[in-house]
Amino acid sequence: MSKSVFIGELTWKEYEAKVAEGNCVAMLPVGALEQHGHHMCMNVDVLLPTAVCQRVAERIGALVLPGIQYGYKSQQKSGGGNHFPGTTSLDGATLTHTVQDIIRELARHGVRRLVMMNGHYENSMFIVEGIDLALRELRYAGVDDFKVVALSYWDFVRDPQVIGRLYPDGFLGWDIEHGGVFETSLMLALYPQLVDLDKVVDHPPATFPPYDVFPVIPERTPAPGTLSSAKTASREKGELILSVCVSGISAAVREAFDLAT
Repeated sequence: MSKSVFIGELTWKEYEAKVAEGNCVAMLPVGALEQHGHHMCMNVDVLLPTAVCQRVAERIGALVLPGIQYGYKSQQKSGGGNHFPGTTSLDGATLTHTVQDIIRELARHGVRRLVMMNGHYENSMFIVEGIDLALRELRYAGVDDFKVVALSYWDFVRDPQVIGRLYPDGFLGWDIEHGGVFETSLMLALYPQLVDLDKVVDHPPATFPPYDVFPVIPERTPAPGTLSSAKTASREKGELILSVCVSGISAAVREAFDLAT
């Protein structure tokens, strides 16, 4: 049997045998195609959760589905806005039904444990809606033992000491971390060839009023598209983030599904 944790790299017979063991955990990265400033590629939100899924899967014996490449519309105060060239988004209903369809198919295969790994803040509630609709549909069909864990990998970086090491000059909040130190550092640790630090634009953190205006006012987003500077990003910080996320998520999934350690 192939040793790959990626479902797409297995034959269907290998996948069938893994699912037939009865305790298979599937992991689904959910990302986006979204601008991440002048210094990074646009598929950051797919690459990062997929990499975290891979490492968690290797620890706990799970399998990783091909990630959802597109996400819900970029919002100005969390992703810079949906007005940038390259950012390519789905309507909320499309994302919701995509999640619903995938869960239904996994249930048909015999999978009963799923981790939804979000890599794009705006996806969150549409993932939840897709899960809710899928589980309701499965209950109607007599399947009542399908369990889903939904998480965003960045939520596992909570230790004040870790935050202090990442942001020695003070942490300004996750809401302006789009394309900033956190994502850039992770990319430097995982995909350095897709980062050009020479193109980082060192600008003050974005500031927004406590309300939204639609259509958005593009000038309120810093011109590079990032919401804070990535100037102090480093591979070492990225390795710290990765270690914390993989350890924390592995423990959380084991607990949620009562897996042996």
